[in-house]
Amino acid sequence: MSITAENLIWNIGKKTILDGISFEARSGGMLGLLGPNGSGKTSLLRLLAGLKQPDGGRVTLDGKDIAAVGRRALARRVAFVEQHATTNASLRVIDVVRLGRFPHRSMFSGWSLADEQAVEAALSRTGLMEKRNDRWHNLSGGERQRTQIARALAQSPKELILDEPTNHLDVQHQIGLLRLVSSLPMTSIIALHDLNHAAMFCDALIVLERGRIVASGTPENVLTEALLRDVFSVEARVELSPHTARPHIHYVR
Repeated sequence: MSITAENLIWNIGKKTILDGISFEARSGGMLGLLGPNGSGKTSLLRLLAGLKQPDGGRVTLDGKDIAAVGRRALARRVAFVEQHATTNASLRVIDVVRLGRFPHRSMFSGWSLADEQAVEAALSRTGLMEKRNDRWHNLSGGERQRTQIARALAQSPKELILDEPTNHLDVQHQIGLLRLVSSLPMTSIIALHDLNHAAMFCDALIVLERGRIVASGTPENVLTEALLRDVFSVEARVELSPHTARPHIHYVR
């Protein structure tokens, strides 16, 4: 067991944004979060990361309510990569990644061997060793996203939450980033727009519509022609890809 949502409700004023959301993310798996714009994906991710408090229900980590977990302890456990993550343009890549060690250090502790090893492992995992001394403003969009993921990995989390990290990237960098996330030895929950990418890389999917879960399960069970028509308002054919044995969506013109 990893992250579990239990009947989550979240409101903005009198408007209900999330209504009765319940699911369990399989430990070590990659869970894709899908839905039209305004369906509540970002709001749900922020609740899961402990950045917002629900108006009803709860989020648990291994059965423990995250509301009872201290913020520093939660940051050691869960890493969140925002959709438009930014940082100080004068920082180097290695400086950004080192920020991920903040939850593991006290005010008076020095930089430790464990800190250094975590940073080096994060740089290596994300393919940024040769970019370590490059400045943030000199990085491409894909390199900036990988740097933010490296920062998150330096936290040594068990759960990684990502809000549409492939937005504004070219196809090459989208595939590379998703391949990286799917290879990580941790639970990941990722909001995506591209349904074919979700089918290709995710172990399980949840589809939101107007703040409610309307479908969940494996890509094969979730991505049906009826769901694409009813939820995403598109006509498409769904076939198994001969290359991945996963569903592949052919949109009808």
